[in-house]
Amino acid sequence: MDLRRLQYFVAVAEELHFGRAAARLHMTQPPLSRAIKQLETDLAAVLLHRSPTGVTLTAAGAALYDEARTLLAQADQVRDRVAAAVGTATLTIGTLADSAEQAGTRLAAAYREHHPGIHIRIREADLADPTAGLRAGLADVALTRAPFDTTGIQTRILRSDPVGAVLRADDPLAHRDILRLDDLAGRAWFQLPDGTDPRWRAYWNGTTTGGPHRDGPIVRTVHECLQSVLWNGTVGMAPRGYALPEGLVTVPLADMPPSHLVIAWNTTDHSPLIRSLVDIAAALYRPLPPSHRELYQRSAPGDRRR
Repeated sequence: MDLRRLQYFVAVAEELHFGRAAARLHMTQPPLSRAIKQLETDLAAVLLHRSPTGVTLTAAGAALYDEARTLLAQADQVRDRVAAAVGTATLTIGTLADSAEQAGTRLAAAYREHHPGIHIRIREADLADPTAGLRAGLADVALTRAPFDTTGIQTRILRSDPVGAVLRADDPLAHRDILRLDDLAGRAWFQLPDGTDPRWRAYWNGTTTGGPHRDGPIVRTVHECLQSVLWNGTVGMAPRGYALPEGLVTVPLADMPPSHLVIAWNTTDHSPLIRSLVDIAAALYRPLPPSHRELYQRSAPGDRRR
């Protein structure tokens, strides 16, 4: 059987929706539907019950799902053994600031379980390189944040985090429930060095790509940014929930799009080790079903500042 069609089927079986599965696979829905139809034709069995709200597995589909996952896992193991035999059993992961910690220990544990013989090198980049060494060829895959120029690079969003303005605790705006960018007009705002990816630089400066930048000190690391806020009252920006030093607070920014934690890799790189890391990360950070998400939101502590 075609392993790619099996991969497509597993995605649909787990998402129970062609649209969500297509988005997860970075493809459009029509070719995905055709691939599943062809798989059903090859097996002479209906695998999915289709409805306007999604799909459910038939008995045949449920049986195939278990077997398909086993076959795909075995295929990955074969690729890993071949990769190890030709001396490519080292994977360099580029990270940006705390992106590896934000991805969590589950990813490292899950990858070690699947690939116990692979040596992992971690390379940390500064804020001037949102690809964390990927574009420069210094990393095989990157755990980083968007947005940035993705020419020649594929990304998969693991999590989307709302952002807030980082202010000193004694700042007049520090006790507001919420802020807008206009509330911070005229304030010094940290910026990234010249030559930094324009989309990335504009996002963290609270401006638009190609437009004028807010004045403020140039920083290259998160530590420099936070110290600039502490010492000079500069405005910074960070994902909500980011652990801050004493004396700093984060106030939600209503008109800033979220910061996406992503895994990124070069489009031309088809290494099975990279593909496996991407698939494991995507599985670990698959969005909760709506019912589970509502339960989580009801049980999570509120963000409102008091």
